[in-house]
Amino acid sequence: MFGISKLFRGDASVDLPEDIQAALAVWRATPAPALAELHFHVRYLVLDIATSGTDPDKDRVLSIAAMAVNRAGVLLPEDACYIDFSQQHADPHTVDRQLAAFLAFMAKAPTVVYHVPYASRFLQAIFRARLGVDFQPQWVDLAWLLPAMFEEKAHAVQPLDQWIDLFELEASEGRRDAMENVLILARIFQMLLERAKAKGIDTAAALIEESRASSFLRRTH
Repeated sequence: MFGISKLFRGDASVDLPEDIQAALAVWRATPAPALAELHFHVRYLVLDIATSGTDPDKDRVLSIAAMAVNRAGVLLPEDACYIDFSQQHADPHTVDRQLAAFLAFMAKAPTVVYHVPYASRFLQAIFRARLGVDFQPQWVDLAWLLPAMFEEKAHAVQPLDQWIDLFELEASEGRRDAMENVLILARIFQMLLERAKAKGIDTAAALIEESRASSFLRRTH
């Protein structure tokens, strides 16, 4: 559940300008979606990040990209968000405003990524440090769900590029930026939703639980 952390560098939100505090207050008051709803009633958010390295204690988030899979399972270009943190800004709170705007865009939607531990560690670090927010959405981890849903294609966790090949999707060779990855992940997620429904996993709550169960079982067996 999303919350406010007061144990990580104090409560960062108390030092923020009033407009950012107001935006956070609106976001906190936004009700979480009903996860017991069928997939086509739920707005999912597919997310990817680019980072300067693999250690969130010393490396930083370079960009965040996200795209919604809307309530009809359709991708809409206008329902997307991209934040580039590489630019220098005279206003020290520009990044804070970008992060607050991203939370508003998310609207507490279930969040789909490839490898939750990697993305969550970086995002928790930046949101805690900048806004005092404990960033813990309802995660859906494609890395563990895909082999559970598509056993005929692979029985174990694969690199994302392997799944791109297995699904015969077009993608740039080599390292892609976060936005291109999000577009690819969103297309894969659309296919996963259809497979999940065929297996009787027809609600957001059931998909989130299946993601957790798949991760636990494959990590412990």
